[in-house]
Amino acid sequence: MIPIYRSDGEWVAVYDKGHLFSVEREWLGFVIGREVFDPSGEYLGFLSDDHRLLRKRTMRELSYYAPPPRPPRPILPSNVPLAPLLRALPYQIIDMFEEYPERFLFISETRPDMD
Repeated sequence: MIPIYRSDGEWVAVYDKGHLFSVEREWLGFVIGREVFDPSGEYLGFLSDDHRLLRKRTMRELSYYAPPPRPPRPILPSNVPLAPLLRALPYQIIDMFEEYPERFLFISETRPDMD
């Protein structure tokens, strides 16, 4: 189980057995090589050597893969190591968890709270 960090050093996900999960144990997508795809099969980005989900700012073509069956939720550790010293990203590369956090929201998080 490999922790995935946001560029500010916050732990936001884990990579486990070919899948990416949020810290709330929600399935964020699957991984082929280093390329990450969301549960519907749409390309999200790539896993970097410093454990971040990154993507080129401008992408002309999007890749799609048929998604695998939904994996069981993993048991997450109660804590993870601190993030390594993360280098600044060049302009053409973005951190998906910082630039597009809405891609990782779930229906239950977008509904208004009950009165």
